[in-house]
Amino acid sequence: MKDSQKPSLSFWQVWNMCFGFFGIQYGFGLQQANLSPIFRYHGAAEHELPILWLAGPVTGLLIQPLIGVLSDGTWTRFGRRKPFFMMGALVGSIAVMFMPYVPELWMVVGLFWILDAAMNTAMEPYRALVGDKVNHQQRPFAYALQSFMVAAGQMLAGLMPLIMIAFGVSIETDGKEIPEIVKYSFVVGVVVILISSAWSFFNTQEYPPEDMAAFHANREHKSVAHVFTELWNALKEMPKSLRAIWWVKLVTWFGLPLMWQYLALSIARHVYNAPTPESPGFVEGTAQVGMAFTVMNITMLIMSFIIVAFVKKLGDAKTYSLFLLIGGIGFLSMQLTTDLTMTFACMALIGIGWSAVMTVPFIIAADVTPAARVGVYMGLLNGMICLPQILEMLSIGYIYDSLLAGDPRNALALSGILFVVGAGLALRINSKPDHLANQEKQQCS
Repeated sequence: MKDSQKPSLSFWQVWNMCFGFFGIQYGFGLQQANLSPIFRYHGAAEHELPILWLAGPVTGLLIQPLIGVLSDGTWTRFGRRKPFFMMGALVGSIAVMFMPYVPELWMVVGLFWILDAAMNTAMEPYRALVGDKVNHQQRPFAYALQSFMVAAGQMLAGLMPLIMIAFGVSIETDGKEIPEIVKYSFVVGVVVILISSAWSFFNTQEYPPEDMAAFHANREHKSVAHVFTELWNALKEMPKSLRAIWWVKLVTWFGLPLMWQYLALSIARHVYNAPTPESPGFVEGTAQVGMAFTVMNITMLIMSFIIVAFVKKLGDAKTYSLFLLIGGIGFLSMQLTTDLTMTFACMALIGIGWSAVMTVPFIIAADVTPAARVGVYMGLLNGMICLPQILEMLSIGYIYDSLLAGDPRNALALSGILFVVGAGLALRINSKPDHLANQEKQQCS
């Protein structure tokens, strides 16, 4: 359906469509808050952590663009995008169920690969669904609501160990056994993922192709090779604004994994003086990362709606740049404190940057992407975050003990520097479709 023909949706229609994103983000939040401590409980060294996190970007790079192309050319009685996100949710919930209970590091890593493959299968269709159903005027709100779901899902996942402590669940560990507070958090995750995904699945109706006969005839002539051909053609014909976004994503998404890999260990070391899993206070210190991510996500939750006003006043590129700069200051400020409250204040600044990372690129993409390629470009946009993460995870282990002095807090400072660089690169983005941008250049000349 053409953008001009799409009706305005009610608040609850957009809410129902986005609610499944809440469960998917709970799954990602479980990883971000708990995976590095889980790896450490199984005996992994700090410099080995980045390579163990490799599953996320590799599966994202391979799966999201492919799912984008496949879902663009799919129509079933359940819809176009819904079968993919429901399948991802089902497989992901199984991986979440078993991850904290397996006894060996290689088993955890294997389940992590399965979980991230499933979550990436689910994530891209949620992004594309907004482009399918929501008209131009409502897209900033719809993507902001998705950012709200990101914040809420990750916030609940991060807080869950502290909630378990409040309910008296055991924090005991010998440095090798995963505490009960972590195990129960994953059990809750299974329920959250399944319920929220099922809610969106049963309460959202997709628009069918306008000419169903032509759609099926076209699909019958497409082979597996066509998927890769379409990806290649989409890359060659990518709008200039998306190419400019790539450079911003290259630096910011090289830095962001450092936060997930090392924030919990930084809090344990510098606030609780607990550098190893055997140290008194390590469990409590790493559990506080949930509160740190909660502060970040509450900030993003608030900013996910305020950012719409900034975009309207400053434009996409300047808003992106300003918010990334503030996030970089938040990372760098952690060097100045060992106080938990001040650490949380730094996370609030990072939350402002995170809100732009999770919102602005998709607003730009939805405006400049041809309707027939919404799925593939949303998949490529998500795929852009994967290459820099792969580079980070393959390289940081070589410099962690030397350039970063074996200190997790220095890894966070590197992330801050990269956010500041990204803020400068964001100013190069022109968020108008290529044909309009070319017309403006001709008029100016």
